Amino acid sequence: MTLKNLQGKILASIILGVIVMITLGVFSDLNQVGASFRSFGWLAVPTILGLTVLNYALRWLKWDYYLRRLKLSQGVNYGDSALIFTAGLVMSVTPGKIGEVFKSYLLRRVNGVRVSASAPIVLAERLTDGLAMLLLMALGLTLYPPARPLFFILLGLSIVGIVVIQNRPICERMLTWIANLPLGGKIAPRLMTIYASTTQLLEWRVLFISTLLSFISWGFECVAFYFVLTGLSIEGTSLLMLQATFIFAASTLFGLVSFLPGGLGASEVSSAGLLVALVGMSASDATTATIIIRFCTLWFGVLLGALALVWFSQRHQGDPSLEAVNAESLS
Repeated sequence: MTLKNLQGKILASIILGVIVMITLGVFSDLNQVGASFRSFGWLAVPTILGLTVLNYALRWLKWDYYLRRLKLSQGVNYGDSALIFTAGLVMSVTPGKIGEVFKSYLLRRVNGVRVSASAPIVLAERLTDGLAMLLLMALGLTLYPPARPLFFILLGLSIVGIVVIQNRPICERMLTWIANLPLGGKIAPRLMTIYASTTQLLEWRVLFISTLLSFISWGFECVAFYFVLTGLSIEGTSLLMLQATFIFAASTLFGLVSFLPGGLGASEVSSAGLLVALVGMSASDATTATIIIRFCTLWFGVLLGALALVWFSQRHQGDPSLEAVNAESLS
């Protein structure tokens, strides 16, 4: 993963994001969307961004908790830990956010820890974020019954996945089978390292603590979405808070399972559609609300990630993204 490739991927995602926003605007009537933007209460933006920062702060605590749980924090002070986490946000626009494994490469630059040892942290982060979103979505599941099948499918898959991973005999038999395949002898030791770290992160007590952190952190962004809606002159009620929580969680999950870069397209369309269906907003107001919350969450995070990556590069005398990432780097 060279710096040029990283820039190319981010630029492609930005272009896709712009296309999605323009397409939504066209279908919603650009003139009406423009009028909605002009009427928006922009004084709410500092509060919205502040809530987003709280989300990132708690998610960093989870990252750091995982790092120290696996005893991979040697030589990593809290400043470096925060920089690595924040720099990883620049990869939020990768499919399923799997590009956030970039944090593992940055960590390796600081203390030489193998990528295969720390990469499971990203898996655990995504899993606990998904569980938290399901819990937040469950709070308002009665608002939109058609979402129930997807909710229970995702919840079931998550539980089954956790149970299987925690069943050591089954996983060890799978790893033994892989080791006996052609070339399996090379990848099996790395998979064993990944599995050893993963089981520690998905131990029930650790899973509970990290999921609770995720629930609270993503709850802040649900509240941020509520302030976006009140900024469009919608009366702030407990029902609106519930609707904002359900819509934000559901649209984020739809984007996650789509495996599109940053959920681009899937999250925006589902958010705007649910706002129209549940809150009764016009298509133009729903589009405006969706664009604002995406800029104040996803794209704000990408911007912070880019700034943190520059800072990290200066702090450690060299751009870590200049390193070529290949199969050797996993060892």
